[in-house]
Amino acid sequence: MNHSKNHSKNTVLMASLLLPGLAALATLTSPVAHAENAPEKTTIAFKLGSYHDSQAGWDRITATAPQVYIQAPIASDWAIEASAVRDNVSGATPYFHTQKTGASGGGQLGMKDERNAGDVRITRYLGRSTYAAGLAISNEHDYQSTAISLDGRWSSEDNNTTWSAGLGASNDVIDNTYSGLNTAIDQKKTTREIMVGVTQVLTPDDIIQFNITRSMGSGYFNDPYKLFDSRPDARNTWIALARWNHYVEGFDASLKTSYRYYNDTFGVQSHTVGVEWVQPMGQWTLTPAARYYSQKAADFFIEPILDAQGNYDTAATMRKTLLTSGFRSGDQRLSGFGAITLSFKAAYAINANTSVDFKIETYRQSGDWALGGGGTKGLDTFNAQFYQVGITHRF
Repeated sequence: MNHSKNHSKNTVLMASLLLPGLAALATLTSPVAHAENAPEKTTIAFKLGSYHDSQAGWDRITATAPQVYIQAPIASDWAIEASAVRDNVSGATPYFHTQKTGASGGGQLGMKDERNAGDVRITRYLGRSTYAAGLAISNEHDYQSTAISLDGRWSSEDNNTTWSAGLGASNDVIDNTYSGLNTAIDQKKTTREIMVGVTQVLTPDDIIQFNITRSMGSGYFNDPYKLFDSRPDARNTWIALARWNHYVEGFDASLKTSYRYYNDTFGVQSHTVGVEWVQPMGQWTLTPAARYYSQKAADFFIEPILDAQGNYDTAATMRKTLLTSGFRSGDQRLSGFGAITLSFKAAYAINANTSVDFKIETYRQSGDWALGGGGTKGLDTFNAQFYQVGITHRF
């Protein structure tokens, strides 16, 4: 196998280890195992996403999200990135457990909201090392968030190993004076993160990555739109991520696998396993993917009471809830469940500088799918679909 083909193949593998760029600057990521140079061209991309979820025959949330991303070189060793998104959200969300099993026999809260968010990131490239700083701002009528991040990465002389480290911080303000079941006036939440990681080229065909993130949060973690919702004022987490990318020469494709472990002081533990197949086909690149997620319920999640037939017993569950003192929540996101996500992305290169893409994703969540059968029983299955189209141009 000649050197040029090795280089091209490793470039594909390394690029596939990058997490999505500016989706959340406060989420620290680990880099690829090679020296990076500042981009030579400006890249601009437009995306339009559509999301819809449902449960037990009723429509819940619908959202559309147009967004724009730009990356541009500055001088020879600098680059700046920026993105902006506007989410338009409408629908109804249950205020206790699921809609069919709501606190008042099917309670749900209608809502309509807009979120405007933007971020900017500047990176300095110094041969075998890079340093970056980022700022992100998000604004809704009842929630404002500001986040900053600093990170660096350093490659070995042979560019086969890259070490990385980063810091992140966010400050949030929650104020739903004119909406919600519970009033949260000028409530604050802060989060601090630290990440360390390493990426290693094992062979011309294999790259692995490991990173660990520690997050420490304090402040207001309640959901003011949920009934009987009282949560601790601190939430600390550990996240471990492992990835292995393998180039499959016979298909000129890349197999991407990942495992993520999550643990927090709410008592939530989760496991995520993902696999993707990236298949170039002339001007097309096709990427089918699958992901399995399993979560243990939070310590203070109010488990539903079932009747003799295994159905949700509203009266008994409400009595249990009213008699529960201290922390408690009926938010289904804190329940025990398993979930499967299937997705497919197709990208088409119009020419060397312009490409278009389309992605479809479907998600299904059920308490019966948790690892070991230990999920929450009696809650309605949750379904969601996501569609996205985009165009990218370099000049």
